[in-house]
Amino acid sequence: MKMKTRLTGALSAVAVLAVGVTPALAAGELNILTWEGYADTSFIAPFEAASGCKVSATYVGSNDDFAPKLAAGGGVFDLVSPAIDSTAPLVAAGFVQPIDTTRLSRWNEVYEKFRAAEGINADGKVFGVPFSWGAISFMYLVDKFPTPPTSLASLWDPALAGHISLWDDKSAIYVAARLNGDMDIYNLTDEQIAAAQAKLLEQKPLIRKYWSTAGELVDLYNSGEIWISNTWAGYQSGLLQAEGVEVKEFVPTENAEGWVDNWMIVANTPNEECAYKFLEMAISEEGQCGMSAITGYSASNPVAAKACMTPEQYVALHQDDPAYLDSLLLWENLGPRLSTYANAWNAVKSQ
Repeated sequence: MKMKTRLTGALSAVAVLAVGVTPALAAGELNILTWEGYADTSFIAPFEAASGCKVSATYVGSNDDFAPKLAAGGGVFDLVSPAIDSTAPLVAAGFVQPIDTTRLSRWNEVYEKFRAAEGINADGKVFGVPFSWGAISFMYLVDKFPTPPTSLASLWDPALAGHISLWDDKSAIYVAARLNGDMDIYNLTDEQIAAAQAKLLEQKPLIRKYWSTAGELVDLYNSGEIWISNTWAGYQSGLLQAEGVEVKEFVPTENAEGWVDNWMIVANTPNEECAYKFLEMAISEEGQCGMSAITGYSASNPVAAKACMTPEQYVALHQDDPAYLDSLLLWENLGPRLSTYANAWNAVKSQ
């Protein structure tokens, strides 16, 4: 289980990297479509000062947000950061362009497992730069559970009615399927998806709210409305603990999903130079420890991570053990079955 680890000193390390850097002449702007925590001023401000590239961020709450926003066209975004299950559709649709990895001096330091992932490689070309990774674990308020929960069944417990939350994402189907005993969650049959949908409808009267952003879930815990939920491992728990709310994460007996987020360059961006400067920063100490300090997620470049994390932090974030992901159910591209999963989840919400 990947718990939130405060990277004490990581932010100061980022600041040190920026010391003595002479601001570059304005090189352009970058509009990025990304997750909360990936454009924090702690590491974006030094990047802007050093590169001259102004960064503006728009945040998503689900991987299903990327394709529709890019399909809307208009050249609004320059960079996006989808998870590995959502990259292949963007490549197939022509929404993103190949990346010249020779322009990234730290590319070969990124975990080979991530660099070789099918989701960012097509026709001999690379389309994504791995940035971060982790688990979709579960979280609970310590004072509400004299006996710590260990199973997904706790999210279906009638005694917790009105205090349960689930991420507003098609991955809810994965959660319900595992509780049903269907562990091949990315290759569910129509019957298994229908069973997962029925399980979610059974749960729905117990749900206080389906959460869609990190901040929303934090607020629900802060107000005492939510006692148990799934979570972006390390991030929301860290925010809550910093505010004095005692929560704990756990990987249930039915396991948890794993993910890898990747930066991708939007096709025909007019800000390609800034995009490459951003990617170079993202897999350097500045971006890797800057991101981990804010989110609690693991870094994709173990060389950079070791240079700016303490040995204890390095181990706590599984940087010495990328095979940790193999113990999780790493998200996969659903291919033509994507709409079946998404429609099943949307049907739950609409009833």
